[in-house]
Amino acid sequence: MKPFRMSVLLALRLAGAMTLVAGGSACAQQLEPRAYAPLPVDLNVLGLAAAYSRGDVAVDPSVPISNAQARLVVVAPFYAHSFDLLGRQAGVSLVMPIADINGHGELQGQAREVKRTGLGDPVMRFSINLLGSPALTAQQFATRKRETILGASLSVVAPLGDYDSTKLVNLGSNRWAFKPELGLSQPVGDWDLELYAGVWLFTDNDNFYGGLVRKQEPMMSTQSHVVYTFQPGLWASFDFTYYVGGATTVGGKPKDDRNDNSRAGLTLALPVARQHALKLSWSRGVTVRIGQNFTVLGASWSYAWF
Repeated sequence: MKPFRMSVLLALRLAGAMTLVAGGSACAQQLEPRAYAPLPVDLNVLGLAAAYSRGDVAVDPSVPISNAQARLVVVAPFYAHSFDLLGRQAGVSLVMPIADINGHGELQGQAREVKRTGLGDPVMRFSINLLGSPALTAQQFATRKRETILGASLSVVAPLGDYDSTKLVNLGSNRWAFKPELGLSQPVGDWDLELYAGVWLFTDNDNFYGGLVRKQEPMMSTQSHVVYTFQPGLWASFDFTYYVGGATTVGGKPKDDRNDNSRAGLTLALPVARQHALKLSWSRGVTVRIGQNFTVLGASWSYAWF
């Protein structure tokens, strides 16, 4: 197999996760198999991801809202690039989500509906593989041996999405979010066993609903993936994430909205044609204390070139 074609079939690994909505629990729900898998340097990836989510929303028990449900559709163009940093493989990516949300529930016994369409907060990610993945050209990459990989990354959510402080539900979050993370990948034959651990850190939203200040505590996030590769570019994985923390304070008053949630899912990556790749995914909540108990269907297409 030609080195270029092998690189293209692996291209989606650069794209990272798509943050569906910039809220704290949505950030933590990411499922990213092969986020630290090796790639040749000087590879560019341009693509489009889409996701459909539907399910219940568990809210702070002190809030007089019941039977809350939501439907969310997201379309997100993305770009990613791999490069050589001090002899190690590194990469950057940018995701620009556009979302349409339709939610309904009962407030003090009266039916209410919320509709929003617009830009979500963009997500930027920098990653570098610290162990087991030196910077390689496409020709060198074609003959590399699989080995244990330890990587690190920093994801940044910028407050550039649509936001209106007179509305309780927004597509943007009006605050920054940062996620440093470590990722370990261990090959075993045709399998890869992956474990990531990170923490989401949030700045304050100083113009929350009603002009109040909303603060959010850090949220710990872990992911595990079991990946089987049928052939280069064709692989499937079982995915699991657990995240805890992230309680908020609004106007100086603590809320009973600490996350203690988990999700599970499946991912399938398919080679389509030279320079093109397709990825399909499904996930749903396993345990949900607070936040989105969504079933999510996703698909992404990418085009890669050197």
